Amino acid sequence: MSDDLTGKLLIAMPGIGDPRFSRSLILVCAHEPDYAMGIVLNKPMDDLTLPQLLSQLGIEQDIRVPDQAVLNGGPVGTDRGFVVHSNDFHSDGATMDIGEDVCLTATRDILTAIASGDAPRESTMALGYSGWGAGQLETEIAQNSWIIGTLAADLVYSDEHSAKWERALDKIGIDPARLHAAGGNA
Repeated sequence: MSDDLTGKLLIAMPGIGDPRFSRSLILVCAHEPDYAMGIVLNKPMDDLTLPQLLSQLGIEQDIRVPDQAVLNGGPVGTDRGFVVHSNDFHSDGATMDIGEDVCLTATRDILTAIASGDAPRESTMALGYSGWGAGQLETEIAQNSWIIGTLAADLVYSDEHSAKWERALDKIGIDPARLHAAGGNA
């Protein structure tokens, strides 16, 4: 597989084998020959909201910040924050364009903007990310660990995390009840 998956969604198959990714929906933020990086979009962290995180970081909140959950973006770099957001916010040299109206910024300035009322129209915050080495993601896809889905803003920004996996499958015409843990090849 040589296609760039940046801006695509990875939908975990039932037999993925790694409980950390069970029923995960991952936004692929970067896909290069040497690596791939993504953010899990449907695993909220227990007892951590965006206002709480801003307070822990010492970022003064000039406005009432929405009480949205902080996501567990993946098992790598769990001490690093990533904001997936609409394209109406850009930080020079720090914001990556991922897809239609979806960007990623991992610097403190976006958190300051969110806390001051200069927030992007839509955003979601994650701690950590999912990463793959050269060829690793392609191998996992070939082994039927992931289904590739298309980017949809409601799957990225919705706070209905428990339904995102099923909704992502539905958007590509797959009934989750018909998926089998042991995939096959035609």
